[in-house]
Amino acid sequence: MTDIPSSHDATGLIKRPKRWHIGVFLLPAFIVYSAVMILPLIETLRLSLFNTVDGQSTFVGLGNFKVLFGDERWSEDFWNALKNNVIFFIIHMLVQNPIGVALAAMLSIQKLRFAAFYRTAIFLPTLLSFVIVGFIWKLILSPIWGVSPYLMDLVGLKSFFSPWLGKPNSALIAVSLISVWQYVGIPMMLIYAALLNIPEEVIEAAECDGVTGWSQFWKIKLPLILPAIGIISILTFVGNFNAFDLVYTVQGALAGPDGATDILGTLLYRTFFGFQLQLGDRSMGATIATVMFLIILAGVSLYLFVIQRRIRRYQF
Repeated sequence: MTDIPSSHDATGLIKRPKRWHIGVFLLPAFIVYSAVMILPLIETLRLSLFNTVDGQSTFVGLGNFKVLFGDERWSEDFWNALKNNVIFFIIHMLVQNPIGVALAAMLSIQKLRFAAFYRTAIFLPTLLSFVIVGFIWKLILSPIWGVSPYLMDLVGLKSFFSPWLGKPNSALIAVSLISVWQYVGIPMMLIYAALLNIPEEVIEAAECDGVTGWSQFWKIKLPLILPAIGIISILTFVGNFNAFDLVYTVQGALAGPDGATDILGTLLYRTFFGFQLQLGDRSMGATIATVMFLIILAGVSLYLFVIQRRIRRYQF
């Protein structure tokens, strides 16, 4: 084997060759990412500071934000969408992620039969299109032609059936649970991978001390997978505050009934592109998108600079 040739400068220090090929290989990805992500983000932030006055694009500073938060017509829709988005996120955090952790813990049991089949079956809905998922669940939960009343009647629970997607007090919960059903496979697989990554020496030491079963999970495994749980939590936060597709498919752009399922994503869509009698407003749409960006940025920053530092001590 031959070493990479290197030269010496006047001081006798070794000068390593510059690896220009790294930049060449990274350049296409950088160009694509900039064109798809960076430039649209910059343009959105810029557009939120302008508005159309007498047919001309005029710099208004924070004027659009004052309208969004202060004008009664805009603020009512915005705060309703933000409240629904927070509820949407909380349901995922309290239902989806704990179920994902529990499923991963059960699938990691060595003596469990058909574990590969269970993993595939639970993860499969994640691969389906949101259009298919939304349409199927609308059919299932329909009080007219859906199969839910029939299935609940088989187990004697038909009296509890209700048109959940059509009631303001239950529509958001129903849509959130549909999203949980579709995406619970993601936290399950991430936690499952983290459990498999725990060194065997730690498990063997716990078994020698008599710590087995669920006690071993709570006392040994759970603290060791906290970094993975933190990653899942921040991914859930980002995904939920960027959510749009499933709500749009199930409840439409108006996010009914009576705005009960309206979140920031659907509000942004109606505002920017317009819908039915509502005309599109690019400046106010960009303002809502900027607020969404700042909310997500604040959540990610909180995780990176506060939470991650506290759970880092559990990493190997």
